[in-house]
Amino acid sequence: MHRAGRWICAFTLAPAMTVPMLLVGFDSDVPAAPSPPPARPNIVLVLADDLDRADLARFPQISALRRSGASFDNAIVTDSWCCPSRSTILRSQYVHSHGVKTNNPPDGGWPVFRRRGLEASTVGTWLHSAGYRTGLIGKYLNGYPGPSVPPGWDDWRVPTPRHMYAQRDFVLIENGKPCPYKKGHLDDVLTWKADAFIRSTPAGKPFFLYLAPLAPHLPAPYAPRHAGAFAGVRAPRTASFDRASSGDARWLARRPPLGRAQTARIDRVYRDRLRSTLSVDDMIGSLTRTLAATGRLNDTYLFFASDNGFHLGQHRLAPGKTTAFDEDVRVPLIVRGPGIVPGATIPSLAGTVDLAPTFADLAGAGVPSFAEGRSLVPLLRGGPPTPWRTGMLVEFFAGHVKKRPEGPDCDTRTRHGCPLPPTYAAIRTSRYTYVEYSTGERRLYDRLTDPAEMRPRTPTGVLARTMHAWLARYRSCKAESCRRADQR
Repeated sequence: MHRAGRWICAFTLAPAMTVPMLLVGFDSDVPAAPSPPPARPNIVLVLADDLDRADLARFPQISALRRSGASFDNAIVTDSWCCPSRSTILRSQYVHSHGVKTNNPPDGGWPVFRRRGLEASTVGTWLHSAGYRTGLIGKYLNGYPGPSVPPGWDDWRVPTPRHMYAQRDFVLIENGKPCPYKKGHLDDVLTWKADAFIRSTPAGKPFFLYLAPLAPHLPAPYAPRHAGAFAGVRAPRTASFDRASSGDARWLARRPPLGRAQTARIDRVYRDRLRSTLSVDDMIGSLTRTLAATGRLNDTYLFFASDNGFHLGQHRLAPGKTTAFDEDVRVPLIVRGPGIVPGATIPSLAGTVDLAPTFADLAGAGVPSFAEGRSLVPLLRGGPPTPWRTGMLVEFFAGHVKKRPEGPDCDTRTRHGCPLPPTYAAIRTSRYTYVEYSTGERRLYDRLTDPAEMRPRTPTGVLARTMHAWLARYRSCKAESCRRADQR
C-alpha cells in the first residue's frame, strides 16, 4: 500500500491463499442500470492473455457479464501477439506506427516500447491528466524487469518475467518496490490487489483500472481448487481441425496430419486453458461484487477483452497464435455499464486499437493527435455513427526473417521450429480476409461461404488491384489518416 510516500509490500505469504475461497460463487448477474451515464464514470478493463472466443459459455461469471452487458461480435486485434497487441492498447496505434513489432528485442518487447519514448503518453497518462486515479495491476509488456513505474500510473502492481507464466513463486513490482510472493496463485493475488484498489479509492474520485491476468497463457497453470474441472473434455473438432487448406500459402501447405500424440497434447492444453481461465472467471465475479459493495457498480464501465486469440489444431497447427485466421484475431469484447442495453450484440467492426480512445471519451479526457483508433461510445449508445470503418488492419512481423524465419519466440516449439507465419499484413472486413505475405503470396478468404477459412483463393484483376491498394494505404497510415484508410 502507498502511505506518505512509502511503499510497503502488502503481503507475501498466507493472506493471498485465503482469497480464492472468497471468490468462488460470486454472482455478477446484476442488471445494468437504466440511468444515463454519469459525467465521470469509473472504468475497468480486464484483459485476458491469449483467450479465444470459443468457450466463454463455460464460465458462469463471464456469461453473467455477457447477459448484463453488450458484446462486440467483430472485435479484432491489430496483431495476434502479446507485446505488439498490448502496445496498441496502451497507445491506440497500429503496429507499424508504434514500432513494437515482436515480443523481444531488438524488434520489440518492453525495451523497445521504452526506448521509443512511448511510455510518456499512454491511456494511463491521458486519464491521470483528466483527474482519474489510475492503476495497472497484472501483466504490462513482455520483458518488463522493474522497478521503474511509467508515468501516469498512481497504483502499479506488475509481475517481473521470473515465474510470471508459471503463476507461482513470483515477484510483483509494487509501486517501484520488488515484492516476492512465495505462495499463492498469481491471478488470485491480482484479484485481491484489484479489489483493494477499488476499496481504497476515495468516494467521489473516479478511477481507471487496467487489470491484466496471465490466464490462460501457456503453460496455463491453474489454481489448485480448479484441478478437477473439465475432466475428459476434448478440444473442439472444428471444420478446420487437423485439416489442410486447399491452395493456402507455402508456410501452411503440405502440413502433415497432427497424429495421435499431438492431438492428445492439444486436448491436454485445452483442458488446462479452461482450468486456468476459471481464475479469471472468479476475478470477474469478485470485481463485480466489490463494485456493488462500494456503491460504484452503477457508475462503472467494465470491459472484458483479450490481447489475442488462440488456435488449437486448426489448419493442422500446434497450439499458438499470430495467424490472420479467425481463431487468432477475433477476440472477446464485452462491456457492461450505465446506459448499455443488457444482452445486446454489436456487429460493427471494432478493435483493440479503439479501447484507449473509448476510455478517454467516457472520461472526458483528451486524446493525442497520434491516436489511430475510434471511440466505441457511439456504438455502445446504439450507433453506428456515419461513416464507420469497413475494414480492420492486422499486421504481423516475424522478426529476423533471414536468420529465424519462424520468428524470435513462440509458445509452442516443435522439432521443426515455431509454427509461425512469415511477416504479413491483412485487412479484415465484415465478410472477407485479405492477406499479403512477405513472400509475395496473396490470399483472399470469403468467410461467408467458407467460415472455416479452408478454401482461399489468389485474387486477380480489379479485385486484386483494389485490395492491394487499400492495404497499401492502410498499412502506411499515420494518426488521423488511419480513420480514412479504414474505409474502402
